[in-house]
Amino acid sequence: MSALQRLENGLLPNRCAFCGTDRPPATRAICGRCYAELPWTNSTRMPSVLPMYTPLIYSYPVDVAIKAMKFRRKLHYVAAFASILLETMRALPADIDALLPVPLHWRRQALRGFNQAEELCRPLQRHTGVPIIHNVRRHRATPSQSGLGAEQRQRNLRRAFHVRGRIEACHVLLVDDVITTGATCAQLADLLLDAGVEKVSAVAIARA
Repeated sequence: MSALQRLENGLLPNRCAFCGTDRPPATRAICGRCYAELPWTNSTRMPSVLPMYTPLIYSYPVDVAIKAMKFRRKLHYVAAFASILLETMRALPADIDALLPVPLHWRRQALRGFNQAEELCRPLQRHTGVPIIHNVRRHRATPSQSGLGAEQRQRNLRRAFHVRGRIEACHVLLVDDVITTGATCAQLADLLLDAGVEKVSAVAIARA
Protein backbone atom coordinates (compact mmCIF):
# COMPACT_ATOMS: atom_id res chain seq x y z
CA MET A 1 0.00 0.00 0.00
CA SER A 2 2.85 2.42 0.66
CA ALA A 3 4.03 2.02 -2.95
CA LEU A 4 0.49 2.68 -4.22
CA GLN A 5 0.22 5.76 -2.01
CA ARG A 6 3.52 7.10 -3.33
CA LEU A 7 2.28 6.60 -6.89
CA GLU A 8 -0.95 8.47 -6.20
CA ASN A 9 0.91 11.26 -4.43
CA GLY A 10 3.14 11.57 -7.48
CA LEU A 11 0.15 11.75 -9.81
CA LEU A 12 -1.70 14.26 -7.65
CA PRO A 13 1.01 16.51 -6.13
CA ASN A 14 -0.09 19.35 -3.87
CA ARG A 15 -3.75 19.19 -4.84
CA CYS A 16 -6.82 19.37 -2.65
CA ALA A 17 -8.25 15.89 -2.08
CA PHE A 18 -11.79 17.19 -2.54
CA CYS A 19 -11.74 19.71 -5.40
CA GLY A 20 -8.36 19.04 -7.04
CA THR A 21 -7.20 22.66 -7.00
CA ASP A 22 -3.57 23.53 -6.29
CA ARG A 23 -2.65 24.03 -2.65
CA PRO A 24 0.63 25.14 -1.05
CA PRO A 25 3.04 22.29 -0.31
CA ALA A 26 3.61 21.10 3.27
CA THR A 27 0.03 21.93 4.32
CA ARG A 28 -3.00 19.76 5.00
CA ALA A 29 -4.21 17.93 1.89
CA ILE A 30 -7.36 20.07 1.74
CA CYS A 31 -7.66 23.58 0.37
CA GLY A 32 -8.92 26.32 2.66
CA ARG A 33 -12.29 26.63 0.94
CA CYS A 34 -13.10 22.90 1.10
CA TYR A 35 -11.83 22.73 4.67
CA ALA A 36 -14.21 25.51 5.73
CA GLU A 37 -17.17 23.90 3.95
CA LEU A 38 -16.80 20.42 5.46
CA PRO A 39 -19.71 19.30 7.70
CA TRP A 40 -18.05 19.88 11.08
CA THR A 41 -19.70 18.69 14.27
CA ASN A 42 -20.51 21.23 16.95
CA SER A 43 -18.58 19.09 19.43
CA THR A 44 -15.95 16.53 18.51
CA ARG A 45 -16.86 14.28 21.44
CA MET A 46 -19.84 11.95 21.25
CA PRO A 47 -21.92 11.43 24.41
CA SER A 48 -20.79 7.99 25.55
CA VAL A 49 -19.23 6.14 28.46
CA LEU A 50 -16.27 5.57 26.13
CA PRO A 51 -14.74 8.90 25.01
CA MET A 52 -15.29 9.07 21.24
CA TYR A 53 -14.04 12.00 19.17
CA THR A 54 -15.50 12.62 15.70
CA PRO A 55 -14.72 15.98 14.05
CA LEU A 56 -17.02 15.56 11.03
CA ILE A 57 -20.59 14.50 10.25
CA TYR A 58 -21.05 11.60 7.83
CA SER A 59 -22.70 13.64 5.08
CA TYR A 60 -21.68 15.10 1.71
CA PRO A 61 -18.86 15.34 0.73
CA VAL A 62 -17.35 13.35 3.59
CA ASP A 63 -19.53 10.26 3.05
CA VAL A 64 -18.68 10.14 -0.67
CA ALA A 65 -14.96 10.56 0.04
CA ILE A 66 -14.90 7.84 2.71
CA LYS A 67 -16.69 5.38 0.42
CA ALA A 68 -14.28 6.22 -2.40
CA MET A 69 -11.32 5.67 -0.07
CA LYS A 70 -12.62 2.32 1.21
CA PHE A 71 -14.25 0.74 -1.81
CA ARG A 72 -12.57 2.39 -4.82
CA ARG A 73 -9.04 2.70 -3.38
CA LYS A 74 -8.94 6.50 -3.67
CA LEU A 75 -6.11 6.67 -1.17
CA HIS A 76 -5.32 10.35 -1.71
CA TYR A 77 -8.13 10.93 0.80
CA VAL A 78 -6.03 9.26 3.52
CA ALA A 79 -3.71 12.26 3.85
CA ALA A 80 -6.64 14.67 3.97
CA PHE A 81 -8.52 12.77 6.65
CA ALA A 82 -5.38 11.98 8.64
CA SER A 83 -4.58 15.71 8.82
CA ILE A 84 -8.02 16.31 10.36
CA LEU A 85 -7.57 13.44 12.82
CA LEU A 86 -4.15 14.80 13.75
CA GLU A 87 -5.69 18.16 14.64
CA THR A 88 -8.29 16.33 16.74
CA MET A 89 -5.59 14.31 18.50
CA ARG A 90 -3.87 17.49 19.65
CA ALA A 91 -6.92 18.18 21.85
CA LEU A 92 -6.98 14.66 23.35
CA PRO A 93 -5.38 13.59 26.65
CA ALA A 94 -1.60 13.67 26.53
CA ASP A 95 -1.27 10.23 28.13
CA ILE A 96 -2.33 8.30 24.98
CA ASP A 97 0.51 5.86 24.40
CA ALA A 98 -0.77 3.52 21.66
CA LEU A 99 -2.94 3.58 18.52
CA LEU A 100 -5.18 0.68 17.55
CA PRO A 101 -6.70 0.70 14.06
CA VAL A 102 -10.03 -1.13 14.22
CA PRO A 103 -9.20 -4.56 12.75
CA LEU A 104 -10.82 -6.06 9.66
CA HIS A 105 -11.25 -9.80 9.28
CA TRP A 106 -8.42 -11.14 7.14
CA ARG A 107 -10.77 -12.20 4.34
CA ARG A 108 -12.35 -8.74 4.05
CA GLN A 109 -8.94 -7.09 4.19
CA ALA A 110 -7.63 -9.43 1.48
CA LEU A 111 -10.58 -8.58 -0.79
CA ARG A 112 -10.25 -4.83 -0.15
CA GLY A 113 -6.46 -4.89 -0.30
CA PHE A 114 -5.97 -2.78 2.82
CA ASN A 115 -7.51 -1.73 6.13
CA GLN A 116 -8.55 1.92 5.94
CA ALA A 117 -8.06 2.34 9.70
CA GLU A 118 -4.45 1.16 9.40
CA GLU A 119 -3.85 3.59 6.53
CA LEU A 120 -5.15 6.43 8.70
CA CYS A 121 -2.98 5.33 11.64
CA ARG A 122 0.31 5.45 9.76
CA PRO A 123 0.49 9.24 9.30
CA LEU A 124 -0.76 9.71 12.86
CA GLN A 125 2.10 7.53 14.11
CA ARG A 126 4.64 9.40 11.96
CA HIS A 127 3.58 12.81 13.27
CA THR A 128 3.03 11.92 16.94
CA GLY A 129 5.49 9.07 17.54
CA VAL A 130 2.71 7.08 19.26
CA PRO A 131 3.15 3.39 18.32
CA ILE A 132 0.53 1.25 16.57
CA ILE A 133 -0.74 -1.95 18.19
CA HIS A 134 -0.66 -4.95 15.83
CA ASN A 135 -1.67 -7.87 18.02
CA VAL A 136 -5.45 -7.40 18.14
CA ARG A 137 -7.29 -9.50 15.56
CA ARG A 138 -10.82 -9.81 14.24
CA HIS A 139 -11.08 -13.60 14.26
CA ARG A 140 -14.79 -13.88 13.41
CA ALA A 141 -16.02 -12.73 10.00
CA THR A 142 -19.06 -10.70 11.01
CA PRO A 143 -21.59 -9.40 8.48
CA SER A 144 -21.35 -5.73 7.59
CA GLN A 145 -22.59 -3.36 10.28
CA SER A 146 -24.27 -1.13 7.68
CA GLY A 147 -28.04 -1.08 8.01
CA LEU A 148 -28.09 -2.78 11.43
CA GLY A 149 -29.69 -1.28 14.53
CA ALA A 150 -27.80 -0.74 17.80
CA GLU A 151 -28.86 -4.06 19.37
CA GLN A 152 -28.15 -5.99 16.17
CA ARG A 153 -24.70 -4.40 15.93
CA GLN A 154 -23.86 -5.50 19.48
CA ARG A 155 -24.95 -9.10 18.78
CA ASN A 156 -23.08 -9.08 15.48
CA LEU A 157 -19.79 -8.14 17.17
CA ARG A 158 -19.99 -10.47 20.17
CA ARG A 159 -16.64 -12.25 20.63
CA ALA A 160 -15.47 -10.95 17.24
CA PHE A 161 -12.05 -9.74 18.46
CA HIS A 162 -9.18 -11.21 20.46
CA VAL A 163 -5.73 -10.21 21.71
CA ARG A 164 -2.61 -12.20 20.86
CA GLY A 165 -0.04 -11.83 23.62
CA ARG A 166 0.26 -8.75 25.82
CA ILE A 167 -0.53 -5.10 25.22
CA GLU A 168 2.14 -2.81 26.62
CA ALA A 169 0.07 0.36 26.82
CA CYS A 170 -1.92 2.28 29.41
CA HIS A 171 -4.17 4.51 27.28
CA VAL A 172 -5.11 3.16 23.84
CA LEU A 173 -6.70 5.31 21.14
CA LEU A 174 -8.94 3.36 18.76
CA VAL A 175 -8.87 4.73 15.20
CA ASP A 176 -11.64 4.16 12.63
CA ASP A 177 -13.23 5.87 9.66
CA VAL A 178 -16.86 6.16 10.84
CA ILE A 179 -18.60 5.70 14.19
CA THR A 180 -22.34 5.00 14.11
CA THR A 181 -23.61 3.51 17.38
CA GLY A 182 -20.15 2.98 18.84
CA ALA A 183 -20.74 -0.77 19.22
CA THR A 184 -17.45 -1.76 17.56
CA CYS A 185 -15.42 0.61 19.73
CA ALA A 186 -17.25 -0.55 22.85
CA GLN A 187 -16.47 -4.21 22.12
CA LEU A 188 -12.81 -3.41 21.52
CA ALA A 189 -12.65 -1.26 24.66
CA ASP A 190 -13.99 -4.09 26.81
CA LEU A 191 -11.42 -6.44 25.29
CA LEU A 192 -8.56 -4.03 25.93
CA LEU A 193 -9.62 -3.30 29.50
CA ASP A 194 -9.83 -7.03 30.19
CA ALA A 195 -6.30 -7.32 28.78
CA GLY A 196 -4.98 -4.85 31.35
CA VAL A 197 -5.20 -1.51 29.51
CA GLU A 198 -6.16 1.26 31.92
CA LYS A 199 -8.02 3.64 29.57
CA VAL A 200 -9.47 3.51 26.05
CA SER A 201 -10.62 6.40 23.83
CA ALA A 202 -11.71 6.42 20.19
CA VAL A 203 -11.37 8.77 17.25
CA ALA A 204 -12.96 8.57 13.80
CA ILE A 205 -13.26 10.83 10.80
CA ALA A 206 -17.02 11.14 11.09
CA ARG A 207 -20.09 10.06 12.97
CA ALA A 208 -23.21 8.82 11.25
